[in-house]
Amino acid sequence: MNKKIRVDFFHDVICGWCYVLSPRLRQLAKEFNLNIHHHAFALSASREEMLGKFGSMKQAKQIILGHWEQCARADDKKRVNVEGMHQQTFEYPFSTPGLVACKAAEQQGGSSAYWDYFDAVTHAHMSENRNIGDLDELTEIAGEVGLNKARFLEDFASPERQAEIQRDRKLAQEYDITSTPTLVINKGCVVPGALDINALRKTLKEVATKV
Repeated sequence: MNKKIRVDFFHDVICGWCYVLSPRLRQLAKEFNLNIHHHAFALSASREEMLGKFGSMKQAKQIILGHWEQCARADDKKRVNVEGMHQQTFEYPFSTPGLVACKAAEQQGGSSAYWDYFDAVTHAHMSENRNIGDLDELTEIAGEVGLNKARFLEDFASPERQAEIQRDRKLAQEYDITSTPTLVINKGCVVPGALDINALRKTLKEVATKV
């Protein structure tokens, strides 16, 4: 399997299933010759959008943490801390700050820095129950993964980050993607949801025979 398989990974920093899937994809990247491209897909781009969906921020948190319970059962290493987030008093974060932060990380270290930051920020959110809607917290996470914090803040503030997110959204629309996580393999095979590693390995093997 020498020829690279392209995988477009559409995800959100507040998506529990994305947190569950990412380490599985990392494992398979070692087994297959994967060329992974990361794309932001905001489930709730703003506080106003969350209010429109859920009615109140309190209700949003309650409903979303119900989804967390499903993610906790599915996570291979049982990292999801549902009770810890119930105890936090800050509003449940919306998508955009964390996604902009991932794009800012990418400016310093390319795709690998994006992925490292994505994994760190989702872990901070779902396991450590930190407020990833707060810029100070996002900047601390940048330092934790070895990024220059001053450069991170500069890149975070650039309007180009929002333009990058909009380009990702447009690409998602071209593939009719409506949820996260979703993988697109070799620009054709759309795989929604957090498949278990064996099912995903089987899919990749099938694709590999065709390249």
